[in-house]
Amino acid sequence: MDRLVNTVRPYAWGSTTAIPELLGVRPTGEPQAELWMGAHPGAPSRIDRGTGAVALSEVIAADPEGELGAAAVGRFGPRLPFLLKVLAAASPLSLQVHPDLAQAEEGFAAEEERGVPVDAPHRNYKDANHKPELICALTPFDGLCGFRDPDETAELLAGLEVDSLKPYVDILHAHPESHALREVLTAVLTADPAAMAETVHQAALAAERLSALDGPHAEAYAAYASLARHYPGDPGVIASMLLNFVRLQPGEALYLGAGVPHAYLDGLGVEIMANSDNVLRCGLTPKHVDVPELLRVVRFESDAAGVLRPEADSSGEELYATPIDEFRLSRYVLAEGAEPRALSAATPQILLCVSGAITLRGGVDGAGGAERSGDGELRLARGESAFVPAGEKAVLTGEGTVFRATLVA
Repeated sequence: MDRLVNTVRPYAWGSTTAIPELLGVRPTGEPQAELWMGAHPGAPSRIDRGTGAVALSEVIAADPEGELGAAAVGRFGPRLPFLLKVLAAASPLSLQVHPDLAQAEEGFAAEEERGVPVDAPHRNYKDANHKPELICALTPFDGLCGFRDPDETAELLAGLEVDSLKPYVDILHAHPESHALREVLTAVLTADPAAMAETVHQAALAAERLSALDGPHAEAYAAYASLARHYPGDPGVIASMLLNFVRLQPGEALYLGAGVPHAYLDGLGVEIMANSDNVLRCGLTPKHVDVPELLRVVRFESDAAGVLRPEADSSGEELYATPIDEFRLSRYVLAEGAEPRALSAATPQILLCVSGAITLRGGVDGAGGAERSGDGELRLARGESAFVPAGEKAVLTGEGTVFRATLVA
């Protein structure tokens, strides 16, 4: 097992304090948005096995079956199939959606055939993989997730009393659900920019006023008013009004599958996703929005945002169940004096301590880097993480909370 040295990504929407506080370091004053843990080529974690720091991606490439296990390599290839992050949002991320695997393969192949450079700003598909993801709140965490029932959205829009929104209200009431959602989203994203900017302005003023009242949509109105302050005139503000507003409490999570529009607004969370950079944006961004491709990928069906809560088994592992195999996220909450928790050794694992301090003990000889001792003991304080290769046993002791990222065996 190896301690990870991880990279912080300084995106503009990031908090200046949340990740430094987790890591116990002094803030730099600059936004610190994401802490990456894994082997993604954009910012692979680094480890030291006694010969100097080396990227985890290079370690895996040198011995894929030894690090990941033969079964994982057979299913997902010679790479770690997931990326674990700590995400710290102080302002909204772009409204976005991810393709399913078939859409990603088709879209990537088409752009490759057309010769679109991978780093071109108008490129949609950076790779041929899908990007399901799971976000688990460490603090109260606000987001938008999935389409709200069209009748409820019609009620919310009508409450704003903005004349230019009335045609959308009529469509949402009159059409079958999938047609109504598609027609309204298309109209919003293709509207005259000047006219839409005025609609956003008027809707934001009304949402600000209504957020102060004790109505059924007060929290959602407050979120939309905040979006308009961050992205004045952006059609994504109106598109966001079609979505469920969700506030997660610490320990609660959201799973975001293919085709589900979503945006993270504010808060600190642990995020895990399949290893992909495929994002189609719907708004709340100055970046490229490819409306035709977006409409091909979005699932136009309403669904209450399903808040996940962990399910504990007899071993004390609390699992966030999802329908995909590339990642599996769980946590252990160890009280003082708790019995040691043995982790399955069948798959590669990343362990992240988010509170207290925990000790990992495994079946290694201690001949590696400076953090190893005795029979393979590694202590993780708050904000620290470790990689445990497939086949290497690990036992948890201590007092604290640790997230376990692995894949389905």
